[in-house]
Amino acid sequence: MALADLAYPTLVYIHLLLFVLWLGADVGVFMLGQHFRRREDYTLEQRIALLKLLVEIDMVPRTAWALMVPLSLTVVDMGNWWDVPTPLLIAAWVIGLVWLWLVWDSHKHDQTPRAARNRKIEGVISWVIGLFYLGLGGLSLATDGPLMPDWLAWKALLFGAIFVAAIMIDVAFKPVGAQLGALLEKGSSDETEIPLRKTMDNTRIWVWMVYILLMVTAFLGNVKPIV
Repeated sequence: MALADLAYPTLVYIHLLLFVLWLGADVGVFMLGQHFRRREDYTLEQRIALLKLLVEIDMVPRTAWALMVPLSLTVVDMGNWWDVPTPLLIAAWVIGLVWLWLVWDSHKHDQTPRAARNRKIEGVISWVIGLFYLGLGGLSLATDGPLMPDWLAWKALLFGAIFVAAIMIDVAFKPVGAQLGALLEKGSSDETEIPLRKTMDNTRIWVWMVYILLMVTAFLGNVKPIV
């Protein structure tokens, strides 16, 4: 097999690998969060250690998410599913790599104004890309183009929905910072634990939504059903 013939299947493999890393690491994050909630089984120091580990593992799905955007468009283009305009493809890679840098820079400078600025930019990027995929999928289903067949259009639409659900995870999780501060300052009690538990419960709704949407999009991409 010629080297050029390996390019497309290699990209498909990387695309699949990113999905596995995204979902697999996210399940790890979910399980650590579950154990953090069990204040009767762990000391506060142990729970904080679990939370620190959660933050580190969470970098895996965040990295996969950023790379999935330019890679998905490249796979679509190289697989002849859509002749993606070159400027759009270039823009996707530039935005994806900038987004990836913001993710890691925010992690490195966590709890600083620099990280807060980065995350605001990440939020804007996420909404723009999410709306792009929602629009691309919706337009393709309504007009039979530019994405064909319908399973691919549905995949784009659901990928946009993943963006919305993932953004809502961050929105729902936002009060955790102040609530954790109160927990560390005042110690573990119903006063500090119940609001934190409620925030985490609300966040889990969107986490499950992301899991479901990821599973459905993976099904569409691998089975390619005629719908």
